[in-house]
Amino acid sequence: MSETTIRLITEYAGKVLLLVALLILARLVAKWASLVVEKGLRKSKFDETLTKFFSNATRWVIITIAVIAMLGIFGVQTTSFVAVLGTAGLAIALAFQGSLANFAAGVMLLVFRPFKVGDVVSVGGSTGKVDEIGLFTTTLDTPDNRRIFMPNKSVFGTTLENISHHATRRVEVTVGTDYGADLDKTRDVLLNAAKAVASGLAEPAPAVVLVQLGGSSIDWAVRLWCNSKDFFPTKDALTREVKQHLDAAKIGIPFPQMDVHLDGGLKS
Repeated sequence: MSETTIRLITEYAGKVLLLVALLILARLVAKWASLVVEKGLRKSKFDETLTKFFSNATRWVIITIAVIAMLGIFGVQTTSFVAVLGTAGLAIALAFQGSLANFAAGVMLLVFRPFKVGDVVSVGGSTGKVDEIGLFTTTLDTPDNRRIFMPNKSVFGTTLENISHHATRRVEVTVGTDYGADLDKTRDVLLNAAKAVASGLAEPAPAVVLVQLGGSSIDWAVRLWCNSKDFFPTKDALTREVKQHLDAAKIGIPFPQMDVHLDGGLKS
């Protein structure tokens, strides 16, 4: 091995090891700073959505500054590096246009705030509680405890339903009753069923609506308002009360059936 090769190895091996050590240190410092920012903002009761955003931004800013600073180890001048970045900016933008679109969408989500961390949303065919609005992705936790990562551009660029935006929601249970049942009596029975649900709200008042005269039943809609957090337990309780009250009043709930008529006698 030539003296030149040995000299280059000796010169750069130490720099490479130093660079690796500094990168590890930078990551540790970035993680520590991110946690400090997050804890500090939460202690001051800052908005949860912006808390996570600033925490992530702090980590990436420190790592970026550290990488630029460490380039000096290999003799790369910072001013030259900035010039190179400016020249390569267009190429990078074209190569990472998907990531940049996600980043821009993330900023728009934070600016317009269609939802915040902790809200329950339905978007792109998925429904879940918002865990984090990141720089590039939005994280949802589904009711059956699945974690979903959605690109921010997919979230911002489509129809989004914020299910938990309002403090109250309306529960609706539809049911069909026998044609022989008295309409006024049936309405009173269903209204009493709605009033029997403990988690229902008195205002707006419960309502029973005659929907239509169906093929085999008279169809009703029983509507009851509740707090948003009680929606699913309230719907379960309302369905139960409707069935029990109709049974107690001896009002039947028809079910689909088929009558078969045979022409002629049966052959043995």
